[in-house]
Amino acid sequence: MDKLRVGIAGCGFFAQFHIDAWRRLEGVELVAAADPDLARAGAAAPKAYATMGAMLDAEKLDIVDIATRPETHLALVKEALGRGVPAICQKPMAPTWAESREMAAVAERSGVPFMVHENWRWHPWYREAHRLIQSGAIGRPITYCFRARKRDGLGETPYTDQPYFRQMPRLLIYETLIHPIDTARLLFGDVSHVYADTRRLNERIVGEDLAYLLLSHESGLLGSIDGNRYTEGGYYEPKPGSPPLGEATFEGEEALLTLTTDGHLLRNGVSIWRNTVHTGYRGDCVLATQRHFVDHLRNGTPLETGASEYLKSVAIVEAAYESARRGARVALAEMFHA
Repeated sequence: MDKLRVGIAGCGFFAQFHIDAWRRLEGVELVAAADPDLARAGAAAPKAYATMGAMLDAEKLDIVDIATRPETHLALVKEALGRGVPAICQKPMAPTWAESREMAAVAERSGVPFMVHENWRWHPWYREAHRLIQSGAIGRPITYCFRARKRDGLGETPYTDQPYFRQMPRLLIYETLIHPIDTARLLFGDVSHVYADTRRLNERIVGEDLAYLLLSHESGLLGSIDGNRYTEGGYYEPKPGSPPLGEATFEGEEALLTLTTDGHLLRNGVSIWRNTVHTGYRGDCVLATQRHFVDHLRNGTPLETGASEYLKSVAIVEAAYESARRGARVALAEMFHA
């Protein structure tokens, strides 16, 4: 079977994880890259272009991977799908709810395969947690808590890997907590209501860097997400490169499932699964995400984060900001009827 030809748009900080994964993924070939910095694009792939449009003009691609900043996503997705090229686009979908909804509508109308690159649900520990919960390992789920931490938001020059974070008006929920939000949907189904409260700890940034979210699922289950990019939390030893960026607990009628900071799973304190994946980004979740898209193109495997489906996770983000603004619980239905 011929290899699928891949082009990537954007060769910045996080795109390097995409590039590494494409190079290692079986059945594909990274043939081209587009970036305003041509040297950076040339280091990523054999053919280098300044823009995605130029790349698509010159190359016959089976996949375009959009790994640019969120404010460019809608236009690039429109261009790729308009040319009939299957596309995968990094989260966040877009800076605004209106643009995110427009992207989903464009993808639906085009009929061209499209997926949002949401990689947390592809962490091996969450895939195993999902299997265990579905198999009844904790009994009927009652509640859960994600504690998301990354200590990179302190001092006069926070977020050195992605300094543009400092000027983002919406930061922690929009950029980081979307990950456990989407994972909560994978594990426990869709959400009906959200309550959120936020703080800005570092006055040198524009957006929030601490947030607490309470999610009410359609099943009646209630869960929480506790996140900040300011502390290591105090409840565990800081571990550079700690795979899950925090920890999580999933409580059921019969047992407690705990995700440790090493990416291991415990049932009532006893080890039942150990993470052995140390290649790539955090459990090699970027490669797993990209493989999922390739599987869809090759075999018709249903996409887990197609635009319309992932929009449900984005709606929770929007509802969280609206809740924090109002100081009240917000129904997800409001987002879709706004």
